[in-house]
Amino acid sequence: MFQLSIIKDTLPILPAAFALPPEQALISAINKKYANRVLHEVGLCIAVFDLVEAGEGKVRYGDGCLWYKVTFRMVVFRPFASEVILAKVKSSDEEGIRLTLGFFDDMYIPLAYLPQPAAFDPNERAHFWLPEAATEDGSAPSTHELLDSPTTSRMYIDKGEVLRVRVEIDEFYDDEPGPPKATEGVRVEREQRRAPYTVTCSIAEQGLGPVAWWKSAEPAAEGEDKDQG
Repeated sequence: MFQLSIIKDTLPILPAAFALPPEQALISAINKKYANRVLHEVGLCIAVFDLVEAGEGKVRYGDGCLWYKVTFRMVVFRPFASEVILAKVKSSDEEGIRLTLGFFDDMYIPLAYLPQPAAFDPNERAHFWLPEAATEDGSAPSTHELLDSPTTSRMYIDKGEVLRVRVEIDEFYDDEPGPPKATEGVRVEREQRRAPYTVTCSIAEQGLGPVAWWKSAEPAAEGEDKDQG
């Protein structure tokens, strides 16, 4: 989930920080610039791990800062494909489930990666799984049939619940600002900004989904093993 990335940069140290040891001042300046920032094809920067190399501070003409060429290792968040992690449900809508890790909120479970058969309950604002659902001809039930099922048989995925999810893919989006588009003299509204980094996850397999689902199944499984022994 976390990786170390080597980054090179030239950073200024303000006169107010001249009294600090150079290493401490540099780490503070790096964290101020990079912490909670997404680097394209690298990941979400968390904090400096250590300094690899730092040159001597130099003063530029007309600038009172000391400029350092530094090479450092940065802790970044970038889970790999098929990695299983724990996350909380932030919100749910008709398109899927949004997850949060506390420090990162752009994780999503689209409908295709929910356990089937599943449906979205607009009254509860939550998705639910109906594991024993079946029609007379053995085909998958429709959304209408799922919403007509008894609520006691539904396994809801509620807001704030902890899920065990598997990472399917992560995507970077370079949303550089540009001039607004115009068509025939009519100003066109700029498209809604997209998150620079998103992670798509799945809970469509055994052992994935709300942790509480599988915890309740563990004691029964252990009891069966003892009986067989």
